[in-house]
Amino acid sequence: MDLEFLGAFKEDWKPVSKPALIAWLVFFGLFLLHALTSKSGFLIIDYVFLPIHESGHLLFGYFGSMIGTWGGTLMQLLVPFALTVYFAYERHTAGTAFCAFFFFENFLNISVYMADARRQELQLVTVGSGEDVMHDWFVIFSSLGVLERDTTIAAIVRVVGWVGMLAAVGWLIYRARSSKPPTPLPPWLRRPAQRHT
Repeated sequence: MDLEFLGAFKEDWKPVSKPALIAWLVFFGLFLLHALTSKSGFLIIDYVFLPIHESGHLLFGYFGSMIGTWGGTLMQLLVPFALTVYFAYERHTAGTAFCAFFFFENFLNISVYMADARRQELQLVTVGSGEDVMHDWFVIFSSLGVLERDTTIAAIVRVVGWVGMLAAVGWLIYRARSSKPPTPLPPWLRRPAQRHT
């Protein structure tokens, strides 16, 4: 089997300039502050992932009702994960960090949904009429026999999300500091300066 395409993963990462790194760190810092101070548990980016979550129910629902229930969360994680892999393949440092960061941010959103499995106080969104709306994590945890552990599992998932987001930022800093600046052309390949007379 020809796996030549995997050779891209051995190439150098694209460098991140110091001003770009500072801008990214300000962005991630403000977002983390937003996440820390959010009282509802839902962040502004969650509105981007909501239609992705709902599309997962429709897509995976073709394979059965239970996989369809899981499908919302699967799609919510699959999209940023696939984008992370794509940017890693392209060796795009900032793009990889950004997508990995929001892959793990989804764990925060999922943990809020999980913690509500028994209480079922969240306002649910669904595709269609909404008459048969089900709480995904009530159904999933009930089928697994762990419904009474909903808040414990949610707390673990939340910690994974925070650790992952911080790791993505740490990785960006590491890559930016260890990346090599573009190699300048040797003098004999440079264009001579134009003289204006």
